[in-house]
Amino acid sequence: MPGTSGAVSTYAVGFARPDRRSWAQPADQAMSWHAVEAHRPADELDGEVELAVCGAIVQIWGTQDWDRVGEGRSACAECRERTAPALRHAG
Repeated sequence: MPGTSGAVSTYAVGFARPDRRSWAQPADQAMSWHAVEAHRPADELDGEVELAVCGAIVQIWGTQDWDRVGEGRSACAECRERTAPALRHAG
């Protein structure tokens, strides 16, 4: 179907709050930003608790842009890896 794709190309940014952290990956979450598949505009998700692409439980931070945050050192390494193909083709 024209205009549709099976790949997600838009990600919201989530922050792993200490009270909502995924204990499966505690070492990477103290200061990490995470990617969350955005099926609607990120500003509509702002403040919601969602599951990141790496499996961490995070709160959406709608004012942040994953394309920018995902390149920084404070971004979750697994989220960066899982979203890299989408980021390369988004430009």
